[in-house]
Amino acid sequence: MNRIFITPLVATASFALFQLGCSSTDSTKRLAKGATYKKEMTFSEDVSFLKNHVEVVTLGHGEGQPQVAIVPAYQGRVMTSTVGGDVAPSHGWINYDLIASDKLGPHINAFGGEDRFWLGPEGGQFSIFFKKGDPFDLKHWQTPAVIDTVPYKVTAKSDSEVTFLHEATIKNYSETEFSLRVERTVRLFDRAKIGEMLGTVLPSGVRAVAYETENVLTNIGEHAWTKQGGLLSIWILGMYKHSEETTVLVPFVEGDEAELGSIVNADYFGTVPAERLRVSDGLIRFSGDGQYRSKIGLNPQRAKPLLGSYDATRQLLTLVQYTKPEGVTDYVNSMWELQDEPFKGDVINSYNDGPPSPGAKPLGPFYELESSSPALELKPGESGTHIHRTIHLQGDETAVRDLGQTIFGALN
Repeated sequence: MNRIFITPLVATASFALFQLGCSSTDSTKRLAKGATYKKEMTFSEDVSFLKNHVEVVTLGHGEGQPQVAIVPAYQGRVMTSTVGGDVAPSHGWINYDLIASDKLGPHINAFGGEDRFWLGPEGGQFSIFFKKGDPFDLKHWQTPAVIDTVPYKVTAKSDSEVTFLHEATIKNYSETEFSLRVERTVRLFDRAKIGEMLGTVLPSGVRAVAYETENVLTNIGEHAWTKQGGLLSIWILGMYKHSEETTVLVPFVEGDEAELGSIVNADYFGTVPAERLRVSDGLIRFSGDGQYRSKIGLNPQRAKPLLGSYDATRQLLTLVQYTKPEGVTDYVNSMWELQDEPFKGDVINSYNDGPPSPGAKPLGPFYELESSSPALELKPGESGTHIHRTIHLQGDETAVRDLGQTIFGALN
């Protein structure tokens, strides 16, 4: 079998200004909100709930230590993680109501989770979420079973790693058929490795958990995947608990728009209000408060192999690193329309949940950090690989903030 590997994932520590400043008044507000935070489900409580409904695979060395919880029935999805400690906070958003119902719904089953395996594109003439001739609207939108309801088989497991396998055949809007194999490995890292990935020694006051998913998509059919018939991409999405003081942080490549394109695509659900999206000094700041439905994306010329968020109510810094091959510009376009440029899509995205219309209930609420592989033009037997890594750093406020400043760039 031939295998096309995307370039190795590189830890980066050379990004622009990262503002995490706050006043003593802000700190007092956070302490008050901390009481609410402590009422949230802990990691062990989340795992106990999940085990009442589905099989759960847990990686790590037990209570008090960094751990992750994965559900095979949800396509090997990482549901949540913890840095450990006495409180053992749980970082992933979990849809308790849906899971407790033990029922599947139409269109999508949003179980939640910090790292879920999806495939793109979502919209356009090569969409795998719409049938040929259907309008691009919510009524006709349908998540394929292979990334929604079908369980994946566990093929290997240790204390720090688990691998899943699944094969399927799907068809896109243009009626091109794809026979595919998904191989997905979840890998938990120790503290020393986390420091190595970040290029620094973690302070004693900071707890950490880090894991990556290595996602391999193989063409097991008899025909090549071509641009003429449409291509697939590996798409990883993480759903996290929101707060009023969560800010998504996205470094970008600065330069002329005529050469690199617009800095940020913010047109997914209409214009994002200025107070929710700020762009300056090589850094995009986007609200992750779960109160306003909105989404942003960056093209391959603008994106860097890092994005993240800072939640001041939890003293929690979250980082996402992913494989981004240098010089590759063909990414699938997921806009809900027939497209003039179906391979001019975004590399990374962030979604903030909120009511879809006035008076309606939000899905969560939560916020998301997402990354995608390039469009995969694969011959029979060839594979494409995309790695998505999640790092949570939590603990002493000053130490966590200092780490954020070190990783994203020194303060002026």
